[in-house]
Formats: sequence, C-alpha cells, structure tokens
Amino acid sequence: MKKADTFYRYDEDKLKHSFYDACSDSQFKEYVDSLDMKEELLIQYTSSLEDSFLEYKNCKNCKSLDKCLNSVKGYSYKPREDKGIITFSYERCEKLAKVEEENAYKDNLELFDMPKNIKNANFKDIYTDDKARIPIIKYFKEFTDKYHNDEHPKGLYLTGSFGSGKTYLIAALFNEMAKKKVRSALIYFPEFLRNLKASFNSDYSWKFDYIKKVPLLLLDDIGAENCSNWSRDEILGPILQYRMENDLPTFFTSNLTLSELEKSLAITSSGVDKVKARRIIERIKQLTKNLELVSKNRRN
Repeated sequence: MKKADTFYRYDEDKLKHSFYDACSDSQFKEYVDSLDMKEELLIQYTSSLEDSFLEYKNCKNCKSLDKCLNSVKGYSYKPREDKGIITFSYERCEKLAKVEEENAYKDNLELFDMPKNIKNANFKDIYTDDKARIPIIKYFKEFTDKYHNDEHPKGLYLTGSFGSGKTYLIAALFNEMAKKKVRSALIYFPEFLRNLKASFNSDYSWKFDYIKKVPLLLLDDIGAENCSNWSRDEILGPILQYRMENDLPTFFTSNLTLSELEKSLAITSSGVDKVKARRIIERIKQLTKNLELVSKNRRN
C-alpha cells in the first residue's frame, strides 16, 4: 500500500470516528438524520455540523430575540447540500424576521436632528391621566380619518409648557401614519437651520426640497431659533408657502403662542419687520389647527 493511501485511509477513519462519536448524542443524531443527507457526505463536516446543531438547540429553546445565544444575533448557522458538498450559512430566524417586519414602517420616518428613539413613540405609551390631552387625541382621530379619505386635513400648531410631551404626541401620530406607508419628516428646527446653512456645498438642495415636499412634516420647537432674514424669508417662508399650495399637512410644536411667535419672527439682527412676520403667521394659520397643551413636566 502506498504511503499516500495510508494517510488517506487514516484521515477517513478519523473523520468517521469523529462523526460516530458525535452521533452518540441522541439529539445530534436526530438532528443530522433530519437533514436528509447521505452519511458519507455528513462524515466530512462533523465539526461544522456540531456548530450548527448547537445553534439549532439555542433557537429551539430561545425565549426572545434579546436572549439569543447564537454567534450572530438573530441568525442561525445552517447546512445546505449543493452539488455534492455541504455549505453553511447564517439564516435569519423567525423572531428577527418578525421584528424587522414590525419595524419596517420606521423607514417611512426621516429624522433631522431629532433623537432616534422618537421613532418608538407610540399611542399606547401616552399618558392618559391628563385631561389636557383629550382634545389632541380627538384631533388625531379626526386627522387620520380625513387623511385616509383624501380630505386634506390641516396639521397642528401645538403650543404649551416645556416638557409636556408635545413632540412625543405628534411623533406617535406620525408613527401610526408610517404604518400605513405615509412618509414623514420630523425636524428639530433650530438645529436643522444651523446644519442646513453648513450644507450649502453638499446636500442643501436635497434637504430643502425634501422638507418642502414630504407628505407629513413636523417643525419641532419653532421659535427657539435665532431668527434671521435668511431663516425666516428664504427657508421657513418658502417651505410653508409650498406646503400650503399643495395641501401638505404641516405640524409645529412651540413653547410660544402664535402671537408670541409673531413677535419673535419680527426681530432679526437687521431690524424689525412686522409685515414679514405676520405673513409667516398667516401661513401657519392656513396650515394648522391651534391647540394648547399645558401639563406637568414629564421629563423630570
């Protein structure tokens, strides 16, 4: 017998021994039998099959995606036979698929300078112990009914005390609309203006155009920005004008009433211009219903 043949026979015997030794575990044996592959093929992949079996057991006993024990969370290492060889790859588990399906709606929400967790805002988490919220919740119901009936409902100018949950309420509405495949943008307006100005040489046009045309828009904390002729007349004014002309629902949150916002918009470093400020306010009134939320600070 040639030396090469001896080594081959030794390696083959070693592979068989490893496989049969692994099969002494009745659960492993049941697992490889379920693969419906020829034994002579399985023998060549004992180590990888053991890895796959371990992840199979993890999945079988898994209570939740958060407690996944597999090497790649939400995936399991599975064998497939292909043209006389076994290939192993990571396949998405049912729990991860369900989570991804449930969260797919979040792709319909675009955030600009807003915390990412605002995409988790949900009506079921809204405090219901505050009667001040009742008119707002009723408005949301009317809004969604009219929107889905193509009745072009107005947005909301929501003013009120600091930390009362104004932004969260509107984000919860937008999340519900996103589940119906309605796109929206939520913008922290003061920071957005700063970043927009800094993007003149990059994606300024895309951002500005997107904000004008997105089906639902929230301008969060309007009135907290340092007003300038540019922010008022070149940015805010054209956005509101376009959305008013195209019946695009627009939402605002502010710590200022509309009369207080008008005074704030009138004053810039260039002086006082009450006419241009009044023009902005009239557009907001055309676009929105005005509601107030005075409540205790939920952030503390």
